Amino acid sequence: MKKIILIGYMGCGKSTIGKLLAKSSNIEFEDLDFFIEKKLETSIETIFKTKGEIYFRKIENQFLVELLNSNKKMVLSLGGGTPCFTNNNQLLFTDKYTTIYLKASVNELYNRLEKNKDKRPLLANFNSEEMREYIGIHLFERSVYYNQATYTINVDGKSPDEIVREIKDLLL
Repeated sequence: MKKIILIGYMGCGKSTIGKLLAKSSNIEFEDLDFFIEKKLETSIETIFKTKGEIYFRKIENQFLVELLNSNKKMVLSLGGGTPCFTNNNQLLFTDKYTTIYLKASVNELYNRLEKNKDKRPLLANFNSEEMREYIGIHLFERSVYYNQATYTINVDGKSPDEIVREIKDLLL
């Protein structure tokens, strides 16, 4: 079994789906952001504030390579920007891995992210209109990377269990 890598915009459900998929498949789950936080013993938010995005993207790539090179079977959830920086897209979009883009519409993402935007430093200071516009622009810019995935699953209006079943059906 190849590593299963979940990509998509923040709020699309990568961590939730990844945990459920890994559990139901009896394999390990890793979330790249949590892996980085564990290794560096600090939060992603603190890394961005104290060292900046360039530093973060550099170490994000380093830890992504570490996880990709491990011999463990796993479901790996990536940060929303991971496929878009450094040479990560060249690492991810090969026949070595099964990449799945969890695709959500701007409205779906907005509704999910609005509920806890205080936990999302990139969104915390936006009003509703600004946030919707920001998500739309980002989603458009990143779609060129996301659309390179092996499979795309539309997650709008679906429960986590429905999405996991859909993924498992694809992988059979």
